[in-house]
Amino acid sequence: MKYYLCKFIPPRADFLTTLSADERDWMKQHGAYLNDLLDKGMIVAHGPVIDETGGYGVSLFQIGDDQDISALTSEDPIVKNGVGHYLHYTMPGLKARGYDAIALARGAAAPGSADS
Repeated sequence: MKYYLCKFIPPRADFLTTLSADERDWMKQHGAYLNDLLDKGMIVAHGPVIDETGGYGVSLFQIGDDQDISALTSEDPIVKNGVGHYLHYTMPGLKARGYDAIALARGAAAPGSADS
């Protein structure tokens, strides 16, 4: 397994407060895309970050060794429509309350899953 912190960089600092109608639609598609990856276990958590210099989005990914993080984030509808881009930061492991990616990588069931 591979782990990444991915930061979505919008095209302008006031992006979330100045969305055009198209951008609003693409942001809905963006959220649905990330939620789908969350449901598939490829994203551990995601959400917006409010920053006085300009907001951005953060996602924590857990993907297979055969998967490419750049390919996954390039399929995000907001990126496909040319609105912003991702920065990818490799993580050597991932731990969170109630979640141990190292154990999951070894085949253990996630806490609260049907297999645990």
